[in-house]
Amino acid sequence: MRRTKEDAEKTRITILEAAETLFLEKGVAHTSLEHIARQAGVTRGAVYWHFANKADLFTAMLNQVRLPPEQLVERISGCPEHDPLQTLRQLCVDALSGLVQDEKKQRIFTILLRRCEFTEELRPAEERHEAFINLFIELCEQQFNNPAVRPRLYPGICPRLAARTVHAVLIGMFHDWLRDPTIFNPEIDISPIVDACFRGLVKDWHCCPPNDQAKPAP
Repeated sequence: MRRTKEDAEKTRITILEAAETLFLEKGVAHTSLEHIARQAGVTRGAVYWHFANKADLFTAMLNQVRLPPEQLVERISGCPEHDPLQTLRQLCVDALSGLVQDEKKQRIFTILLRRCEFTEELRPAEERHEAFINLFIELCEQQFNNPAVRPRLYPGICPRLAARTVHAVLIGMFHDWLRDPTIFNPEIDISPIVDACFRGLVKDWHCCPPNDQAKPAP
């Protein structure tokens, strides 16, 4: 019987779920495609039909929980004219809020940040991941380099440094919360922490109202 597109997609999802379970339990480096095939109840051939190798599978898993590059560009670049940094600020708040509200994101980012060694086998996945990080930093830098924003930066802080600071704070909060979910209260602490970051970079930073509601990032 010919497999339908729906059957193929169900198999692909099953393989991704099996990989997620094993990567979280054993670590990425200690999980083979054979292990994943057994966990998913499929043949290795079925795994290779959907994914070229483990790096391809790992990248597909990450892509389930982070914005595609095109959406990231659109989201960050769509800043309100009155302050080009407010959309960037809201993206950071939404990303953190989305993490604490979505168990799948928690599992996958735990794998990425705490269960993954980028071995030679995963070199292509590492390169794609680094490209995504570099894109985020580049887009942040563009916002800080806006003619209306750059004079507002503190002396000694260039747009590139500001962009790297935002990225470091964001990843640091991801790491800390995944390591210990009690380290801060997501309902009340996310916005103040993000605003503290921007306040340390921008001389006239005006925080959003304390009761603003973060929306989970896609």
